[in-house]
Amino acid sequence: MDLVSGYKGMVGLVFGNENSSSNEDSYVQRLLDRISTGSLAEDRRSALIELQSVVVESRAAQLAFGAMGFPVLMGVLKDERDDVEMIRGALETIVGALTPLEQSKGKNEVQPALMNTDMLSHEAENISLLLSLLSEEDFYIRYYTLQILTALLMNSPNRLQEAILTIPRGITRLMDMLMDREVIRNEALLLLTYLTREAEEIQKIVVFEGAFEKIFSIIKDEGGSEGGVVVQDCLELLNNLLRNNTSNQILLRETMGFDGLISMLRLRGRAYSFTQQKTINLLSVLGTINLLLVGGSEADAGKDANKLTNKTVLVQKKVIDYLLLLGVENQWAPVAVRCAALRCIGDLIAGHRGNLDALASKVLGENHQVEPALNSILRIILRASSMQEFIAADHIFERFCEGNCDGQSMLASTLIPQPYSMTHASIDEDVNMSFGSMVLHGLTSSETDGDLDTCCRAASVLSYVLKDNMQCKERVLRIELESSSGALGHSEPLMHLMVKYLALASGTKHKESKSNTSGNSYIQPIILKLLVTWLSDCPPAVNYFLDLRPHLSYLLELVSDQSATVSTRGLSAILLGECVIYNKSSESGKDSYAVVDAISQKVGLTSYFLKFDEMKKSFLFSAEKSTAPSHKPLSRSAAASMAEIEDVDEQLSSDQQGEDHPILSSMFDSGFVNFVKRLESEIRENIVNIYSLPKTEVAVVPADMEQKTGESDKEYIRRLKSFVEKQCSEIQDLLGRNATLAEDLVKIGGGESSYSDQRATTGSERVQTETLRRDLKEAHQRIEMLKNENTKLESEASMYQNLAGKVESDLKSLSDAYNSLEQANFQLEKEVKALRTSGGGGGVSAVDVEAAKAEAREEALKESEGELNDLLVCLGQEQSKVDKLSSRLMELGEDVDTLLEGIGDDVGLPEGGEDDDEEDAD
Repeated sequence: MDLVSGYKGMVGLVFGNENSSSNEDSYVQRLLDRISTGSLAEDRRSALIELQSVVVESRAAQLAFGAMGFPVLMGVLKDERDDVEMIRGALETIVGALTPLEQSKGKNEVQPALMNTDMLSHEAENISLLLSLLSEEDFYIRYYTLQILTALLMNSPNRLQEAILTIPRGITRLMDMLMDREVIRNEALLLLTYLTREAEEIQKIVVFEGAFEKIFSIIKDEGGSEGGVVVQDCLELLNNLLRNNTSNQILLRETMGFDGLISMLRLRGRAYSFTQQKTINLLSVLGTINLLLVGGSEADAGKDANKLTNKTVLVQKKVIDYLLLLGVENQWAPVAVRCAALRCIGDLIAGHRGNLDALASKVLGENHQVEPALNSILRIILRASSMQEFIAADHIFERFCEGNCDGQSMLASTLIPQPYSMTHASIDEDVNMSFGSMVLHGLTSSETDGDLDTCCRAASVLSYVLKDNMQCKERVLRIELESSSGALGHSEPLMHLMVKYLALASGTKHKESKSNTSGNSYIQPIILKLLVTWLSDCPPAVNYFLDLRPHLSYLLELVSDQSATVSTRGLSAILLGECVIYNKSSESGKDSYAVVDAISQKVGLTSYFLKFDEMKKSFLFSAEKSTAPSHKPLSRSAAASMAEIEDVDEQLSSDQQGEDHPILSSMFDSGFVNFVKRLESEIRENIVNIYSLPKTEVAVVPADMEQKTGESDKEYIRRLKSFVEKQCSEIQDLLGRNATLAEDLVKIGGGESSYSDQRATTGSERVQTETLRRDLKEAHQRIEMLKNENTKLESEASMYQNLAGKVESDLKSLSDAYNSLEQANFQLEKEVKALRTSGGGGGVSAVDVEAAKAEAREEALKESEGELNDLLVCLGQEQSKVDKLSSRLMELGEDVDTLLEGIGDDVGLPEGGEDDDEEDAD
C-alpha cells in the first residue's frame, strides 16, 4: 500500500494538483470499480474494453492505471480462468499499460510505461501467475502473456530473470512455446533471446531443455541464410548460448555438430544476390563461428583446448572453403560480409599448425586462371578500396606468420628481385605473379605513380614475414632493386628504398596539411613499424641502416618534427633506440656512442625520452588491447539498416578522434604495442648507461698499481700520477654529464610536477641520477685509495734510500777498520826491520836475532789471526746484510755499483810502500 500511495503522489506531481488530474483518475477509478464489483458479466467486459481503450491513448490514464489497476486485473487473471474473454481483455489492457506512447519525451519527463513495468515486476507472484497462463489453450492468452513478459524483460531484466529462476518449470514453459504456432514461436524466441544475454544459469537450463535442436530446426524451416528476421533471432539466441561458454560449445560440437551452422554459409540460388536480411543473417553466422574460435571465457581452464578442437573440426568440415568463397572469390558479397569472413579465416589459422598448412595449400580460381589463396588475399590487401577490407585481409597474414617460421621462410623465398620492367608491371597483368613479386611491386609502386598507400600496405605484410625471424631479415636485407632513375643497372637496397619512401610520405603529409586533408597520416607509422620490426635484434640490419649518414640525420629530424603525428615521432625514437641497443659496430661514427651523442646534441635526452611518454599516452598505446577484437553482436537494433552495414569505413573516421589515424588502432595490435613498450624501457636503460659512462673504461687491475721490474721510483711515481690524472679527467667528464642530467631533471620536475604520470617519469630519472651519483662517489673513493697507495709507496722508497745510506756508512766503517789493521801490521814489520838492523851492529848473534824475530813474528801472527778472525766474522755478517740490501735496492731500481763507486779508494796502503820495504830489508 505504501508503494501505491507513493505512486499516486507521483501522478499528482506529474500532472499538477489533484483537481487537474481528477477527471482521468476518477474515470479510471469508475471503470476499475465496475470490473471488480459489477454483477453483470457483459457490464464488466464493457468496462474492461473501455479501460483498455483509454490506457492505450492517454499517458495520464496509464499513470492512473498503474496506481490502482494492477491489483484488480491480476485478481481477474487469478480467479476467472474460465472466462476467456475477461482474461484476454485483462492481458491486452496490461500490454497497453506497458507500451510507451509516441509523445514528446523530455529529459526529466516521467515515462508511465516504465513505472508500470516496475510496479508489475515488483511482486514475484505476478510473474508466476503470468507464466502459468502459457499453458492455456487459447492462442491470444499465450500471445498477450508473452508480450507482457517481453515488455517486463526489456525494462526490468534482472528482476524478471531472478523471478523466472525461482519459479518451477518457468524456463520449460517458455521453451515449449518454441514448438507452438508461428506467431507464438516468434514471440517466445524473442523473449528467450533477451532472457539469455547475461544470465549464465538460464543459458544452462535453456540448453538442457534442447535449445540447439529447436534452434536449428527453426532455421531450417525458415530457409537458412535466405530466411527472414526469425533466422536472425535464432542465431542471436544461439550466440547468447555459446558466447564465453565452453561447456555449451562442447555440447553443441558433440551432439548436433557444426553441420547446421556451416550449411548456412553455402550460398544457394543467385550467389550475387544479397538482400539486407540475408547480409545480416550471414554476419550472424560468421559471428557464431568467431565465438567458436574464441573458445570460451578467459577464466575457463579448458578454453585453449576447446578452441583448438573447434578449429580442427571446422576445417575438417571444409568451412575454410566457404569462408574463402565469401571473403575472397565472391565479389558481389557486401564489404561487411567479406571483412567478417576474412577475419574468421585469420582466427581459424591462428596457432593451429594443421590449419596453417591447409590455407597455404589452398588454390583459388577456375580452369587455367588459378593461383594460391595467399596470393589472392595479398591482392585484396594491395587493391581493396575499403580500409576495413584491407585490415581484415592484413589480419590473415599477421596470424599466418605469427610463430610460423616455416611459413615465413616460404613467403620470403619468393622475394626475388626482378628486372625493373617486371617489378613495375601492372599487378593485374599476370595472375601467375608470385607472392614475392606482388610484394616488391607494391613496395616500389610509388616509383612510378607515387602510390604510397600501396607501398604502406605491402610494408605491413613484409613486417609480418620478418617478425622474429633472423633468417628472413638477413635474406631480405640482401635484396637490391633496380631504380627508375640514375645510371643503367643502378640498384638500391630495399631497406634504403623504405627510408626514402618514409621521407616521401613526410613530404606528402605536409602537402595534405596545407589542403586540410589527413587521409594518409597512417603511412609513415606503418613504414616505421616495418623498420622497427626489421632492426629488432638484428645487428646487420642496424649496420645496413647506418651505412648512409642521411638516414640517421633524417630520423633525428623526424623525432623533433612537431607536424608529425605522435606515433610517428614515438616510433622514430624507438628506431633510433634500436640503432643503439642492437649496434655491434666498432666503426667510428656508426657505433652506439656516436648515435647517443647525435641524439644528445640534435634532440636532447630529455626531449627524446618525452617522445616515448607522449606515445604511451596516445590512444594507440594507452588502451588495453585484446588479442581478439570484439565485435558488437548483431541484433534487431544493431542491424537496423543496410546503410549501417555497408558504411564500415565511416567507423574508422568517427570512432577515434585524435592526431593519429584510427586505422592504426587495428594495425597496432596488442603484440606490437607490448613489444614497443618492452623496447622503450630497454632503450632508456642502455642510453643512460652509455651517456653516463666514458667511451673507454679504465679497468683498475692490481698489477697496474705495482712497480714493474727495473722501473725506477721516479718512473713508477710518474706512471701512477698519469693514471690518477686520467681518472680525474674521466670523473670530470662524469660530473659534467651528471650536471646535464640533473638540469634536465629539474626542468622536467618543475614544468610537469602537476601530472602524476610525468612525476613517475621524473622519479625514474631521479633513480638514474642517484645511480650516477653513487658511481661518482665510488670513483672518488678509488682516487683516495690511489693517493694513499702513492703516499705509502713514496714513504717506502724514502725508507729504502735511508737504509741504503746506512749500509753505505757501515761499509765505510768496515773499510776503515781493515785499513787500521793493515797500518798495525805495517808498523810491526817496521819494528822487526829496525830490530834486525840494531842487532847486527851491537854484536848480538844472528841466531838470537832470528829467534827473536821468529818469536815476534809468531806472536804478531797470532794476534793478527785473532783480530782477522773477528774481522772476518763481522765482514761475513755485514756481507749478508749488504747482499740483502743490494737485492732490495735492485728491486727498487737503484744501481748498487753506482752507490758503492769510490768507497775505500781514499784509504789503504801508500803507493809503492811494499817496494820501499823490500829495499830497506835488503
